[in-house]
Amino acid sequence: MEILDKIIEILEGIKEPKTGQSITLLKMIRDLKVENENIYLNIYLPSSDYPFKSELYSAIHDLLNKEFPLHKVHAHFVNKSAFSEAPNLLLPQIKNFIAIASGKGGVGKSTCSVNLAIALQKLGLTVGLLDCDLYGPSLPTMLGIQSLRPKVQNIQSQNKLVPIEVHGIPSLSLGNIIEPEQAVVLRGPRLAAIIKQFFQDALWPDLDYLVIDLPPGTGDVQLTLVQTIPLTGAVIVTTPQQVAVIDAIKASNMFLMDQIAVPVLGVVENMSWFQPSDMPDKKYYLFGEGGGERLAELTESSFFGKIPIIEKIRERADSGKVFEVNSDEIYGKIYLEIAERIHKKVTLRNMMMMPTKKVEQA
Repeated sequence: MEILDKIIEILEGIKEPKTGQSITLLKMIRDLKVENENIYLNIYLPSSDYPFKSELYSAIHDLLNKEFPLHKVHAHFVNKSAFSEAPNLLLPQIKNFIAIASGKGGVGKSTCSVNLAIALQKLGLTVGLLDCDLYGPSLPTMLGIQSLRPKVQNIQSQNKLVPIEVHGIPSLSLGNIIEPEQAVVLRGPRLAAIIKQFFQDALWPDLDYLVIDLPPGTGDVQLTLVQTIPLTGAVIVTTPQQVAVIDAIKASNMFLMDQIAVPVLGVVENMSWFQPSDMPDKKYYLFGEGGGERLAELTESSFFGKIPIIEKIRERADSGKVFEVNSDEIYGKIYLEIAERIHKKVTLRNMMMMPTKKVEQA
């Protein structure tokens, strides 16, 4: 994996001349593999008359040959838009859709979603947040926007929701549409209609990532999501104890079903230990140990990291001050490291695998 990590790092630094964006973010590099002393990759071009072929070819060859002088680089052009095979016709301005999922409630999935979005933004990426946990929409509370309502803009005689921007992160949640104390009583078809509206009737800007906070389990929301957009991948959140891991396996297996085929990128273990603020060197493993690593092994995915129980995480989430996290703080550093690993895994996934196809409705 070390050589692949280094290849990603090199390719991420190469900018597409016209847009100035990384060729990896634009998904121009595909079919990457390393066999013995050979590096294979395809360069997907927007058109057959793309004017920067020679420039890109030289940059890729020169940098890879310099770093890996004992390897032979096999780079081939594919005269096809990098997005032509990705069925993301609905929201082509969003490069990656990442679902944050769990098997059961109460594992801190929404808290992870928000803090991971913030950490990804700190990496210099453009990030949006979508709250698909319709029965328990908690993102407005964590973002401190409970009193705000998304604006509606009329585009070609159609009303479109404008996501609420918070510290540069556009977000949508049912919690900003209904009253705070209003009970959400929805059956399958209505649930599906709301999820589709978040995509079809919303004005999302250009984004590197849309982080999607899912409800726990494997229900109508998850099914509607994979029928609406091509998910780049799923990140599974669990706590260390066995009962959480058992349910998380079921959530993971839903994404891995043949008819859905969404890659499980990896696992985040939340509430790994309790760390008192007045005794930062103490660790109490309240829920046991090792659940996240076991789940990563069972799903043959990456283990992204462990997040402890820290009082400040809860305080800031409850008071809508999640953006006050400093990357120098213990949990700020942890989330930043996890975000870096997720971004690297997504980049590798996009270079080695075909884009996910949205599931056709029966």
